[in-house]
Amino acid sequence: MSTIHKKTSGSPHKIRIIGGQFKRTAIPVADVPGLRPTPDRVRETVFNWINHLWDGDYSNKSVLDLFAGTGALGFEAASRGAEHVQMVEQNRQAMLNLRQIRDKLNLQQVRINSGDAMLVLKRMDASRFDLAFLDPPFQKDLIQEVLPYLPQILKPGSLVYTESEKKILLSPSFKLMKEGKAGAVFFQLHQYNEV
Repeated sequence: MSTIHKKTSGSPHKIRIIGGQFKRTAIPVADVPGLRPTPDRVRETVFNWINHLWDGDYSNKSVLDLFAGTGALGFEAASRGAEHVQMVEQNRQAMLNLRQIRDKLNLQQVRINSGDAMLVLKRMDASRFDLAFLDPPFQKDLIQEVLPYLPQILKPGSLVYTESEKKILLSPSFKLMKEGKAGAVFFQLHQYNEV
């Protein structure tokens, strides 16, 4: 027996930035299969962790939101003062939404790459990030594909956030700092140190 789920007129098609200069700014959620914005309470927890580790200072930080989707994580970092935010998104509608929000808020420090995250990642030889958000579509093991490229794009001491349907095991050069679970979602924060 199948169940039909109907969207009610009150169902949310937007999420909100939860902190920083653009707190409460709405972010549209494109109707894209598999797109699941990081829930508010998870974002709040993760950014509390990052604030603690960085003493709330994002001013000289460079951030990568590799599977941007709604851009919730990248825009959250920009709202809190990140110097540079690089977003990567393949879906055209989601990418147009990202550009719309960036332009509306005049976030000149936000760059948006349209394309496959793995191809963009492979071209990032010289980039060095202080924080990488890895929140890809589930059931594809994309985080495992990304891991070999992280050492070439991360500064020593950088943070790596992962969100997945299972716990992610990283190499010894990534120290688990914090982790949590919300429903069926596991989220973890690691710190990268060259070995």
